[in-house]
Amino acid sequence: MIKILAIDDEPLALRLLEVYCAKLPQLKLLATCTSPRQALPWIEEADALLIDINMPDINGLDFIRSLEEPPLIIFTTAYADYAVEGFRVNAVDYLLKPFSFSEFEASIQRLEERLSTRKSQAPDQDGFLTLASANRNIRLETSRIRYIEGMGEYLKIHLDGEDAPTIVFYRMKNIAEELPQGHFLRIHRSYIIALDRVREARRNEVTLDDKTKLPVGESYRASYRELFPK
Repeated sequence: MIKILAIDDEPLALRLLEVYCAKLPQLKLLATCTSPRQALPWIEEADALLIDINMPDINGLDFIRSLEEPPLIIFTTAYADYAVEGFRVNAVDYLLKPFSFSEFEASIQRLEERLSTRKSQAPDQDGFLTLASANRNIRLETSRIRYIEGMGEYLKIHLDGEDAPTIVFYRMKNIAEELPQGHFLRIHRSYIIALDRVREARRNEVTLDDKTKLPVGESYRASYRELFPK
């Protein structure tokens, strides 16, 4: 089941999305919202947003950019001018109003493909992660991971023995849940560290054993101090 959240300031547009979603049994419409702010309580639960761009209280693009870890996005708008900007935030699709049910269904199929890619990236039992990178799957040994750097829907994974990081299509929230428990810690909205690589832990900064210095974010400080109380 794909959990969908619809955001549009036009009630008729929301009603059409309700009708279209009801025709596809794989979709669960969490809520229909007339503004991005009204949608905030459901954002973390949603797998994807159906969202307009031109809205009175906040532009849909600006709203997506304001989210730390946005769900997948399908833009639904009457303005073709924003298409390039829409794909710059890695939107799954861009539906130009008025769009037909067949066009909507095709977008949902693209969404399912994107979600399927993510689900195939679960960790193996033998300490490996299989992740998508440049249209191919790569298998990484979790014990080689030094730290992970978030870049929206992409990650830079810094590994032992590699000068350049491996870039994969994944979200920080998802990989944080799937890494071996007790071996990694998220210390910042943009960083996850391997605990056995920590050389020095200060209140606001971690130094790894290769002298990499990373900041500790305010919202992650409580869990960090549990492990590094000094």
